[in-house]
Amino acid sequence: MAVENLVIGGQSIAPGESVKIELEMPPLYTATNMSIPVYVTRGKRPGPTMFVSAAIHGDELNGIEIVGRLIRSRAIQRLRGTLIAVPMVNVYGVLNQSRYLPDRRDLNRSFPGSKKGSLAGRLANLFLKEIVQKCDVGIDLHTGAIHRSNLPQIRADLDDPEVLEMAKAFGVPVLLNAELREGSLRETASESGVKILLYEAGQALRYDEFSIRAGLRGIINTMRHLGMLNKSRSKGHSIERFIARQSGWIRATESGFVTHLAQLGDHVNKGDKLATIADPFGGYLASIESPAEGVVVGKQNIPLTQEGEAVYHIAYFSQPDTVAEHVELLQDNLLPGETDNT
Repeated sequence: MAVENLVIGGQSIAPGESVKIELEMPPLYTATNMSIPVYVTRGKRPGPTMFVSAAIHGDELNGIEIVGRLIRSRAIQRLRGTLIAVPMVNVYGVLNQSRYLPDRRDLNRSFPGSKKGSLAGRLANLFLKEIVQKCDVGIDLHTGAIHRSNLPQIRADLDDPEVLEMAKAFGVPVLLNAELREGSLRETASESGVKILLYEAGQALRYDEFSIRAGLRGIINTMRHLGMLNKSRSKGHSIERFIARQSGWIRATESGFVTHLAQLGDHVNKGDKLATIADPFGGYLASIESPAEGVVVGKQNIPLTQEGEAVYHIAYFSQPDTVAEHVELLQDNLLPGETDNT
C-alpha cells in the first residue's frame, strides 16, 4: 500500500518522517482527556504499511514492552514502507489493570464498532478507521489471561498462503490455525483485506523476558520477510515451524489444590499425568491426564481450581516430540544475557 501522504488523527506524515501522535479518545467522566499513543515511522523508500498493536486487553502488558523495544530498535532505522506502532490500544484497561473497558466490554469482541455506539464500539471503530484500514499487514500482541501463561505462539488463518508465509517467517515453533472469532480485530482486519498475525505469549500483568524477546525478534523477522528491512544472517539454532490444526483445554474433574507436573512446552503422551488435585488436608482427589499426545501451549498458574475449570491447553501435532525440542532451541537462542542486536 504505497501511501504518499499518510494521515492519522488529522496529522499528515510524509515518507522519511517519524512522529508520535496522541489519537483522541472519549474522556473519563472526571473530564480527564484520553488518547491512544501512536508512533509512526516512514522509510524514504516504498514498501508495505504494517501496524503492531498491544494491550487491546488492558492487563496484557508484554506487548507494551515489545512495542517499546521495537521503536528503539536500530533495525527500523533502515525501514522501507511504514511502521505504525501502538503500545496501548485499551488505555482505559491499562489504567485499571483490567482486561476490559469501563463499560465492562471486551474490546476484542467489539469490532468493527461504530462512531455512535458504546464506549467499546467507539474505540474499536476509531482504531479500525485510523490505523488498521490504512495498513497492508498487522501483528496484534497478546498474553494469556489472569493466572494463565501461554507458550510463545502464532495464531492466524493459516489457510491463507500469504498469512502462512508471514507466520512461518515470525520464527516461533508453534503455529495454531485459529478460526476467526466474531467481533475480533483479526476477523474485521481480514474482512478489510489486512493480513494479520496474533502473537500469544506469557501471562497477564507480568513481563516475561523470553516471551518479549521472542515477540520482538518475530516482528523484525516478519518485517524482513515483507521486504521492510534488509535480510540478515540467522544466528543461533535453526527453528522449524509446526502447524497445529487442533487444540483443546483440559479441565479439572474436582475442586481443590493443584500440583503441576507438566510445564509449558512439554511434550505429553496420551494418559500422561499433568497435575494432581488434593483437598485442604492434602488428601488425593484426582489427577489431570492428557487425552492425547501433544504439546502444552497454555496452563493455569494459580494452584487452586474449581471443578470444570480449564487447567492445561494442549496443541496436537503430527510430531509433538520434535515441536518440544524446537521450543527448547528457541529458548536457547533467546536466553537472558544474550546480546540482542536487533
